[in-house]
Amino acid sequence: MSQRLEAQFAFLNEADRLKSVLRATTLVDGSRPENSGEHSWHLALYALVLADHAAPGVDINRVIRMLLIHDLVEIDVGDVPIHSANGQAHASAETAAAEARAAERIFGLLPPDLGADLHALWQEFEAAQTPDAVFAKSLDRVQPVMANLMSGGGTWVTYDVTADQLEARVGVKIAKGAPGLWTWVQQKSLSWFQR
Repeated sequence: MSQRLEAQFAFLNEADRLKSVLRATTLVDGSRPENSGEHSWHLALYALVLADHAAPGVDINRVIRMLLIHDLVEIDVGDVPIHSANGQAHASAETAAAEARAAERIFGLLPPDLGADLHALWQEFEAAQTPDAVFAKSLDRVQPVMANLMSGGGTWVTYDVTADQLEARVGVKIAKGAPGLWTWVQQKSLSWFQR
C-alpha cells in the first residue's frame, strides 16, 4: 500500500506542474493567459454542463476523465496553439511524438494498472475515433473559441486567423462531436469576423 501511495502522489505532484503551463488563450476577461490546469478543469465543467449536446451513448463520466488528463503532456511539451505556425505546429508529427513520450513518462509515474488505464484513455482522446473522444475533442475546440469571443478576439488577433481557418482548424472538429454547438458558436464567431 505504501509503495502504491508513493506512486499515486508522485503523479499528483507532477500533475500540479500543469498549473504553470501558460496557454495562448486568455481568461475570458482578457486579463491574463489561462494555464493548462485551468483549461482542463474548465473543459471538465463544459462536459458536465453541455452533456445534452453529446451523441446518444456518449459516457459523460468518461469524457470528463479524458478532459481532466488530456493536456498533462503539456508539462513536458508546453502548449502548442492550434493557430500557431499557420496551423501547422499543433498537428505535426514532431508534436505528436513529443506528446507520446511525455505521456509515457507522466502516466508511467503511476502504479502500472492505473497508469495503463489513464494512458489508454489519453490515447483514445488523441485518436478521437470513439464517440466519447470525438465529443471530448469537440469541447476542447469550443472552449478557446468562447474565450476568444469574450476577450475581444484573443488568439484570432494574435495569429491573424480568418473565418475560413477557424472553420478548417476548429469548426470541423466541433461539428463532428457536437453539431448543434458548432451551429451556435459559428454564428457568434462569424459576426466577430465580419466586424
